[in-house]
Amino acid sequence: MRNTLKSLFLIAFMLLTAGSPSLWAADLPAPAATTAAPLPVISQSDLQALQQRLDGLKQQISAANNYNQLEGPQDRVQAFILDVDKLSAALLPQQAQLTVQLGVLGAAPDTEIAAEQADIVAQRATLTEQKNKVDGTLKSLAALKQSAADLITQIAGIRRTLLESELTLGTLSVLNPDFWAPLVNPSRDDRQRFSFFVDQVSDTWATVWAPGRHFYTLVLLALALVVWTFGRRLAERGLTWVCIHRMPEGRLRRSALAFASALATIATTALALHVLYYALTRHAPLTPVLSTFSEEFEKAVYACVLITGLSRALLSIDHPSWRLPAIHDQVAQALKRFPRILSGTLLVLVTLVQVCNATGMSSQIVLTGRGVTSIVVMVIVVTLLLRVGKVRKALVAANDTQANSTFAGVMYTIASISMFVSAIALLTGYVSLARFITYEVVWAYIVLSGFYLLIQVIKDGCEYAFSPKHASGKALKQLLGIGDRRLDQISILLSGFSRAALLLLAVIALFVGGIGTTLGQLATNIMAILGGAGLRKFNIVPSHLLNAVLALLIGIWLIRALSRWLDNEFLPKTDMDPGMCASLSTLFSNIGYAFVILLTLSSLGVQWTNLAWIVSALSVGIGFGLQEIVKNFVSGLILLTERPVKVGDLISISGVEGDIRRINVRATEIQLSDRSIVIVPNSQLISQNLRNVTLGGSAQGVASLELVFPLDIDPEAVKDLLLNTYHENETILEKPASFVRFSKLSPDGITLTVTGYVGSPRIVGVTKSDLLFEILKRLGAAGIALASPPP
Repeated sequence: MRNTLKSLFLIAFMLLTAGSPSLWAADLPAPAATTAAPLPVISQSDLQALQQRLDGLKQQISAANNYNQLEGPQDRVQAFILDVDKLSAALLPQQAQLTVQLGVLGAAPDTEIAAEQADIVAQRATLTEQKNKVDGTLKSLAALKQSAADLITQIAGIRRTLLESELTLGTLSVLNPDFWAPLVNPSRDDRQRFSFFVDQVSDTWATVWAPGRHFYTLVLLALALVVWTFGRRLAERGLTWVCIHRMPEGRLRRSALAFASALATIATTALALHVLYYALTRHAPLTPVLSTFSEEFEKAVYACVLITGLSRALLSIDHPSWRLPAIHDQVAQALKRFPRILSGTLLVLVTLVQVCNATGMSSQIVLTGRGVTSIVVMVIVVTLLLRVGKVRKALVAANDTQANSTFAGVMYTIASISMFVSAIALLTGYVSLARFITYEVVWAYIVLSGFYLLIQVIKDGCEYAFSPKHASGKALKQLLGIGDRRLDQISILLSGFSRAALLLLAVIALFVGGIGTTLGQLATNIMAILGGAGLRKFNIVPSHLLNAVLALLIGIWLIRALSRWLDNEFLPKTDMDPGMCASLSTLFSNIGYAFVILLTLSSLGVQWTNLAWIVSALSVGIGFGLQEIVKNFVSGLILLTERPVKVGDLISISGVEGDIRRINVRATEIQLSDRSIVIVPNSQLISQNLRNVTLGGSAQGVASLELVFPLDIDPEAVKDLLLNTYHENETILEKPASFVRFSKLSPDGITLTVTGYVGSPRIVGVTKSDLLFEILKRLGAAGIALASPPP
């Protein structure tokens, strides 16, 4: 039994460490060469292959003669960088392991002091040699990555230069018959290149359709067709069912339905393309020309699918109640067919242009293809604008307020001006400029529609997740200990921040992308703008954002939880007065939030050595505009620590008398007798004369009344009446004793002042009122009247 357990343990250990041969070298301390750390997995031939791959990309880039031919090489350079990063990541653990092993062995001792065993010397030499090889390989990979990154920058510059030259290049007008000559009567070289492309397509099809492969080819092609047609409908219905039965009724369900419709179209098209590509390449890879063409064709397909998918999701012809934008139903019906027409036409024309680019045909036939594309797209867009304009005019004539949309009017005007400029460019011979404008109009529609859909989904998702009516909102309330109002504020802040970020990305995408731009290229271009030298200087990277958000949320939750624990459990059980408890709780919260902010910045990766300019700016601001804020902040800390006043004290300052309700970081809230609040800066409480009536907790109130009697009264009897009234009042203290003082004697009468003490200054007013009522009652019963005022 024991041998069986040992065998099972050994097998399990081998399975756990099967994929990590370097672990054996670290855990099994055998000095023999056979058990040493494994050699680097990347040989010199692999590095040479990477260098040749990069050199081939450089040759392709140098041979490009138009803007579109650089899109494919740019994607390949990005893939090359990712491959180099993977190889470097695979070597880093081995480098760390060898460093640790050499650290354990230590440096070679001085031969005059001590001598080592021969096996230890051999092992150190072996590990040092292996580490040097790994270090050299990592340096070579870093150099290749840097060269590829520089190549990306060069591609951007070349593309910008080619684009500028193409847009400013003047050719023949489309009205000139010679402009169409390359298309009607192509040159011999262009015909040969096209024939070469057709031959390669035929050879690829012959390989796929070879005897014995008909059945599987037909199955794969049919599967791609089914996924593209029936699969899209099935996926859309399935996602619609999920949204209707799993999403709450309201705006979130409506935006989720639109997003699901677009997602079903894009996902099923991507799956169909992968199946089709597998069907054509499962036996032999594509030739370089066909490979380049397939990459560009895939981009064109995705662009056209985005047009149809986003249009279907936003127009929602079959279910107008699900429609997200405020589009009139008649306008939506007028736009119904145009997305399909535009995407289908654009797919055919762009595919033909890509054939010319992939085969390297002459620039004359490429320009002719651009002219055809511009004319056809312009006709479709102009027809769309005319039809929509006709419908909108009819709606305006019918006094339909829904047709008067400012945003729709702006978009309509911009599209009309763009088409007019494109027509002028075609007539004057600037064909590339016309093609660029028409492409940019289509690209702007894709970007604005896609980001509008994302903004609506995120906005509705935030409103649902933070709503106190739903389970997620209730859970957040219980977790964070916040009320409905705070929950709504968090929802609005997150929604607003998300929309602002998406709008910024949309604006950037309009300028750095275009038809045929892949998602990877778009993300790379956006990060090149957002991740500039400023963000790199502060060491802010996207991977740190999640850590910063988590640190902020967890820190705020901990501060709130500890504050509640102090207020409700710990401080009430101490001997401290309520004012001291409130001061300690406020001081703890302020220090805690400051610590959380520092922790968040540290998690974000901000390097404090790079914040010198912020400190300098703050110094200047403090010297001019922020000195009052800083002074009040420091005064608030003094109030919380020295406690000349505390929460609950009755104070009087600058004619304002009331109870301190709260001491904030900048100002103190004083509640007056009429329940109104006066905000007093903390610096005034430190620098000005202040009367603290309740300081020390032993302050007493003085209830003093001044009464005027006629000259013919008995002063002793009146004195006894007043003292008895004070003595019998339960709020008047026995010590100090109450007394009556003869204040004044005048022809108008005798003025007597009666004084008593109460336990708190806050009850002086109520006590004086009760005493006056009782004194007037007793004076009336005794037949003693007060002196009448002089006429």
